[in-house]
Amino acid sequence: VSSEERASTPPRGWNSYDSFSWIISEEEFLQNAEILSQKLLAQGYEYAVVDYLWYRRKVPGAGADSLGFDMIDQWGRMMPDPDRWPSSSGGNGFTEVANKVHSMGLKFGIHVMRGISTQAVNDNSPILDTTTGRAYEESGRVWQAQDIALKEQTCAWMPNGFMSVNTDLGAGKAFLRSLYQQYASWGIDFIKNDCVFGADLNINEITYISEILKELDRPILYSLSPGTTATPDMAKAVSGLSNMYRITGDDWDTWADVAAHFDVARDFAAAKMIGSGGLLGTSWPDLDMLPLGWLTDPGSNEGPHRACRLTIQEQRTQVTLWSIVKSPLMFGGDLRNIDNTTFGLITNPTLLEINSYSSNNAEYPYLYGAYPNNRKLGRSRMNPTSREESEVEVLGLTSCKDPKASGWLVKELDQDLERICWKGNMEGRHGEPFCLSKRNSLVESDQETLHRSQYQGTLQLLASENAEFCLDASPGRKVTSSEFTRGSFSRCSWNANQMWEFHSNGTLTSSYSGQCAMRKIVKADDTASGARAWIATGRSGEIFLAYFNTNPIEMLIATHVSELGKALPGRNITSCTGKEIWTDTSYERPVTDTIATVVDSHDCALFVFNCN
Repeated sequence: VSSEERASTPPRGWNSYDSFSWIISEEEFLQNAEILSQKLLAQGYEYAVVDYLWYRRKVPGAGADSLGFDMIDQWGRMMPDPDRWPSSSGGNGFTEVANKVHSMGLKFGIHVMRGISTQAVNDNSPILDTTTGRAYEESGRVWQAQDIALKEQTCAWMPNGFMSVNTDLGAGKAFLRSLYQQYASWGIDFIKNDCVFGADLNINEITYISEILKELDRPILYSLSPGTTATPDMAKAVSGLSNMYRITGDDWDTWADVAAHFDVARDFAAAKMIGSGGLLGTSWPDLDMLPLGWLTDPGSNEGPHRACRLTIQEQRTQVTLWSIVKSPLMFGGDLRNIDNTTFGLITNPTLLEINSYSSNNAEYPYLYGAYPNNRKLGRSRMNPTSREESEVEVLGLTSCKDPKASGWLVKELDQDLERICWKGNMEGRHGEPFCLSKRNSLVESDQETLHRSQYQGTLQLLASENAEFCLDASPGRKVTSSEFTRGSFSRCSWNANQMWEFHSNGTLTSSYSGQCAMRKIVKADDTASGARAWIATGRSGEIFLAYFNTNPIEMLIATHVSELGKALPGRNITSCTGKEIWTDTSYERPVTDTIATVVDSHDCALFVFNCN
């Protein structure tokens, strides 16, 4: 195992998802890698990553959640589609692609899903024991895919694709070992493991895969996805086992998606998760790929065909926020079509310096804002920026250790029907109390009897007494960053995603992710929160200050120089000199009172100051 610390700065590179969805070919991938090497490697963009379904045949009927179109080997392991990846034929896997990527000075990454594919389970493939090179045997028998598959734990948003494996079994561990040893033998440097985090948390697989990666003689960076409903509490369980982990749903090129990252980034920074200890190195909360330049559409069956829909101001805001939050920077646009503006943005030297080397990164609260065009009194009044928006209650997930999770109680309506209610709103502050009805199945099929024995003590929860819709732990589709779920319900089925266990301490635990349900109040309109700001310090003691205007009209944003010190441990600040990056405005005379500037709608300002 190499001794070099892994992910000592937030990883950078290119990922194929935003521009090619799943349909990328070897030729298209290597063309992008070549440009990455020539134009972006010098700026630290070193990982070339193939996103999902590289094993799916691109034929009529195949799509993001189709079944039966995948290439798998005799041991139930995914193999690249040889029509799209011709160098993989003859059992080569990604070896030749990895060699070519390495010869360009880059590192090579792939996306993999949770567990085992439904296709391998349907085929009942034997499991490879990598220590013997033969089928895995234990207790006098050969073990197969159906012995290790947890069929009720299919990935909530790709139910035909993949399901968890039982890591308590020697055979389950052997299967995961056979996967990751094969990836290492192909020359993989980076693995993005999907449907294992956020609402899809699979702590058992993450833990065991992390152990395998520690033992391999090849350093592989470990990235977790997706980040739907991720919280700092949830991340604390996996940050030490990985090198980066998504903290939102998928980010696409809409302003709502960009704006949805301010609160979650603030929370992870406040919890001291940025750059905390990771797998044989460091770990980084990940705000997702940058969907800039030439793109495709979410989950589509076509390649790049349209320009990014964000304005230049919104793009600047996105890259500035990602940089000062120290998120990994994974560019998503087709590099064969990158324009100068996009290229200039993702290679801006100040942003890259902040992203790699700044510290004390945090949201900065000491702001004043005004709307300069609303000058009824001849001058604009400066008001502390307010954050008053309408609030809604939503159903979220949190770590079961979180004391806030113990808010459920059982209400008996009559002896037959019980409901489980969230006690926080029993007073009716938000209208009717939020209750779920227990599902009682009157006629049990054999399958239901089997599941009942497996899920002793668990229950399904209905949206209302006679509905056929049960509460899901994870929404049954990929969700974007800006969508929050008010509780996802879908047709009742015997799947762990709809199985809950009520405990006497008032918690409601999901059988799918081991997380606990809670009701929480969310601001219904995150885009109305006005001015935001972030602060960080540089390697030479400089101060980085970013202002963001999330409003639909321009805004004057200001702070007092003396307040900068409040946000930085042990610094007392009275004057600053420096410049604003985007307008190239110099502050050569020391600023001693307010740092004020007008910021366009959805735009930002970025100051670099030397202060005394």
